[in-house]
Amino acid sequence: LAPLHRYRGLRKRVLQLDQLLPYATAVPLVPDADLTFASDQAAGLVLSGLKPMGDDYVTVLHRFFDERWIDVYETEGKRSGGYSSGSYGTPPYILLNFNGTLDEVFTLAHELGHSMHSYLSHQTQPFVYSDYTIFVAEVASTASESLLLAHMLEQTTDRAQRLYLLNHWADQIRGTVYVQVMFAEFERSIYTRAEAGEPLTHETLSEMFHELFYRYHGPELAPNDLVGTGWSRIPHFYYNFYVYQYATGYAAASALAQRILQEGDAARQPYLDFLRSGGSDYSISLLQKAGVDRTKPKAVMDTLALFDRLMGEMEDLLHAT
Repeated sequence: LAPLHRYRGLRKRVLQLDQLLPYATAVPLVPDADLTFASDQAAGLVLSGLKPMGDDYVTVLHRFFDERWIDVYETEGKRSGGYSSGSYGTPPYILLNFNGTLDEVFTLAHELGHSMHSYLSHQTQPFVYSDYTIFVAEVASTASESLLLAHMLEQTTDRAQRLYLLNHWADQIRGTVYVQVMFAEFERSIYTRAEAGEPLTHETLSEMFHELFYRYHGPELAPNDLVGTGWSRIPHFYYNFYVYQYATGYAAASALAQRILQEGDAARQPYLDFLRSGGSDYSISLLQKAGVDRTKPKAVMDTLALFDRLMGEMEDLLHAT
């Protein structure tokens, strides 16, 4: 938790706040640096960022744009968000609500990761093994985002844009690892109490969530009683044990993306084999073959070390002003 507490202290200093209240954690730490994109620019950027995945992979990505496998823009009556969907034997169609922001560019990369996982699994596996499990569901999507982030940071020398990208990456780790682990711990506590025959009331749930929230987010966060009710707005708590896989998937994806960038084809081919494997083996075994062992803590520790490094670079840029 130490890196997260450090990040909260950094946010308090940069925003020049006497008190860091919980809602201030959602305020952008730095301006958006005028990063806006037309849809064709976003497509080009994502295609460039995913070049480390190899020519065959990028050739299939082109089909998403050329053959209209993506519903791009907001329209009346369209559901919000971004999704990858389809069925065995059809293209993996993507639904977006593209509005030109950097977040939407990363949403495009994220959904393309899901879709390529489905595409390669469906191309290779019989129907019975064509779906991948929840445990690895966010690996390909998050790896795509990591590759795009690394590409954009490599390309930009603009201080404001670099600071914005570093903050985006740090917030991604905060939200996908720390917060989801906190949610998972809360969910485990719910079931522990239920199995012990203890009643679950609004008051007890709020007390549990409040304690966890402040333990995770640290002493820089000012007290606020409303924090405890945060559990009630998380839809994942209303169906069983889903949130943990964001954190496990992110740690695996981060490790795999770094291996691909550092080792090239030697790391890329095992990763592509993982994408083609669907549900044909246990998820832990598939990830081990891809190059990351989720029975050991290394991938998680490396992700937290990355979070710490990102803050170090952010602090250096902020002190340079």
